[in-house]
Amino acid sequence: MEDAKDTPEPQAAEAPLPVRVKAYVYRLYPTRKQEGTLLWTLRRCKELYNAGLEERTLAYQMAGVSISYRTQADQLPQIKQERPEYQEIHSQVQQDVLRRLDKAMQAFFRRVAE
Repeated sequence: MEDAKDTPEPQAAEAPLPVRVKAYVYRLYPTRKQEGTLLWTLRRCKELYNAGLEERTLAYQMAGVSISYRTQADQLPQIKQERPEYQEIHSQVQQDVLRRLDKAMQAFFRRVAE
């Protein structure tokens, strides 16, 4: 039989070790045509972001109504019909633009509240 002195005593929880995260950075070397396509897509994304921001601002100023991400995302198919150039941009890219806008608005109002 083991002696009571031989059994290890429970130790206090040790501080967790720092987590190491590896990050990789990839450099793109697009051709002139690819660079043109990327810039064209970026311009359309900026237009969508600014239009979404303007829609939210005007809706609040005129009617005191807040517009959510879901409301704006549901309008994307209609936007694609009215503006054919947006059909060339993948829907998830457009949704991400509106998510970023929503996140920026939430952060703004959180800071105002503080």
